[in-house]
Amino acid sequence: MTNPAARALPTDPTDLTGTGLSADWVAELVERTLTEDLTGGAPLPSAPDVAVGYDVTSAATVPGTQFGTADLVARADGVVAGLPLAARVFTRLAPGATLTAGAADGDRVRRGDVLLTVRGPVRALLAAERSALNIASRASGIATATRAWVDAVAGTGAVVLDTRKTTPGLRPLEKYAVRCGGGSNKRMGLYDVAMVKDNHVAAAGSVAAAVALVRERAPRITVQVECDTLAQVGEALDAGADFLLLDNMTPDQLRQAVALVGDLDVDLEATGGLTLDVAREVADTGIDYLSVGALTHSSPILDLALDLRALDLRAG
Repeated sequence: MTNPAARALPTDPTDLTGTGLSADWVAELVERTLTEDLTGGAPLPSAPDVAVGYDVTSAATVPGTQFGTADLVARADGVVAGLPLAARVFTRLAPGATLTAGAADGDRVRRGDVLLTVRGPVRALLAAERSALNIASRASGIATATRAWVDAVAGTGAVVLDTRKTTPGLRPLEKYAVRCGGGSNKRMGLYDVAMVKDNHVAAAGSVAAAVALVRERAPRITVQVECDTLAQVGEALDAGADFLLLDNMTPDQLRQAVALVGDLDVDLEATGGLTLDVAREVADTGIDYLSVGALTHSSPILDLALDLRALDLRAG
């Protein structure tokens, strides 16, 4: 495992400090995920021993008094994210479990690295396994893909952004995973930034009219305008936009857009159909951001597994 930021491993693997994730939202996600797997949608019982009884296989094959230690292990190289959430899945079913961190969110890991060690009732560990893995694997896959883009444009000054193309119900987690991979979040929803696109222009009558209407209704909101042509870039600049999305433009067009902006305090984002093999060429045009929807809508998971070991029996 490599840790470029030289972060100390968390003493409490469930700690959400610095994640930007609400404890209430995380608790709801954990509950919803476990409910889906253990009870078929019925309310999850509060007693751990009752809850794990819904794991038919483990209830039949694992003695109720059996304790054990399990390692959450990377099955592929990548960047990890979501480990505190995975840890909370385990403690939801086994509140007295002992957890030891082997990695921190944002770390680069290698195949075989132990990311988290959990000791507790085996029934509870196995009942929590898939839910914990689903959350951490999804987040780590996004973090891994993001880091590849960030590495590709390193040194150019360009920043890799995500989009709103997220899995319904998982936006906070997926955008957090982008941050773990070194990227940045563009906007969390429709409420925090105004983005004028072609349909808004059609409704308002022009770019200038659309920008003016947003300024009138929401004067403190950043106004972004999507531009398909250099002519639209000029129109958006004249209208006083703060940020331009340069949609499906060639590197040469991007360079011309950069020249049009000059010293104006306007940020430029390349968007639309970007691929990793052209990321460096696009970033070298002088734009400020690369917007990559695929980070959240198409990243494969990072393969993680739970390996059980050190079994023993306890009374009670």
